[in-house]
Amino acid sequence: MSLWLLSILVLLFFVTTLVGVVTGSNSLITVPVMFQFGIDEKVAVATNMFGLTFMSVGATIPFVRQGKINYGKVWPLLLLTFAGSAAGAALVGVITNQGLKLIVSIAMIAVAVFIFWQRDAGGQAAAAREPKRVLVYLLSFGLAIYGGLYSGGYVTILTAVLVAFFAMPFSEAVASTKLINVCSSLIATLIFMREGLVDYKLGIILSITMFIGAYIGAHYAAKMNETLLRRIFLATVVLLALKTLYDLFGALFYR
Repeated sequence: MSLWLLSILVLLFFVTTLVGVVTGSNSLITVPVMFQFGIDEKVAVATNMFGLTFMSVGATIPFVRQGKINYGKVWPLLLLTFAGSAAGAALVGVITNQGLKLIVSIAMIAVAVFIFWQRDAGGQAAAAREPKRVLVYLLSFGLAIYGGLYSGGYVTILTAVLVAFFAMPFSEAVASTKLINVCSSLIATLIFMREGLVDYKLGIILSITMFIGAYIGAHYAAKMNETLLRRIFLATVVLLALKTLYDLFGALFYR
């Protein structure tokens, strides 16, 4: 890869990481771009996951310092995520890219619509609702499988699940999913490393970029109010879902 193309890729990863701290959907942009740069699909997914591990760590630190994470609620999700993400990473190559794009797009649109109509989804109203723990555990495990497989939109959907069914304020859900994603991306990366799919030279450069972008983004995201976080989340979900559907059906119609 030329220095010029590498510079573009690094800039793109930095910008999407700044946004991804809140939305969790940066892989829906970064991985397809890596495909366009001629990187093998499995290597792109694995190398992106390698970078996501460092991004998740960088994004988690400011939230931990500000006491945004409820560890009593999160620790069972970490165990489920570990198992689910390991299973998902082992499935790489079984599901086609087209199938993944369609599933992610439909899921993101459905979640965005659901959250939009749940007007009391944040703050004290969320905390007042009874958590549906069994449902959250089942959904977290299922989403972890997908998170280990590809990760595009994984944190976005998991954030919505924690808000809607686990009685978490939006800011707490955003913080919690960052810690959960450390577990998800780390176990997936270890499996990809064992399979020899990670491009370490590119991965290290992108990891440093994503760590810095995530740390900066999380520093400001932790200070945002619930309404602003909610608007950024919903707007990004809808736009990314529509773009993914457009790309998918465009490819089908113009074969």
